[in-house]
Amino acid sequence: QVQLVESGGGLVQAGGSLRLSCAASGRTFSEYALGWFRQPPGKVREFVAGLSRTGHSLYYSDSVKGRFTISRDNAKNTVYLQMNSLKPEDTAVYYCAANPTLLPSVKEGNYDYWGQGTQVTVSS
Repeated sequence: QVQLVESGGGLVQAGGSLRLSCAASGRTFSEYALGWFRQPPGKVREFVAGLSRTGHSLYYSDSVKGRFTISRDNAKNTVYLQMNSLKPEDTAVYYCAANPTLLPSVKEGNYDYWGQGTQVTVSS
């Protein structure tokens, strides 16, 4: 079992930055590929970024590529999502997810563990 807790969400103006954190407890954090997903208001949850177990392979959706950066600190059992140049369309509840595989997946059904989510609101 892995427990995930996100933090760092909030209200920010367009063009601003936020850093989301997701702290993990339970099984060995380094054994998991990690992902960030988001669910905009009235829409389905979508993939944002993913990071391999080793941290060497990173994946981003086209909508955030060049603006968001995913990273992990295995010593702190934490995964981060640095979000820069935020846009109103980035407004969503952001979730972190973990799966005991080498590589992350863009499909939410492939993740075994989820956090409770943190709200990010970007004002225009």
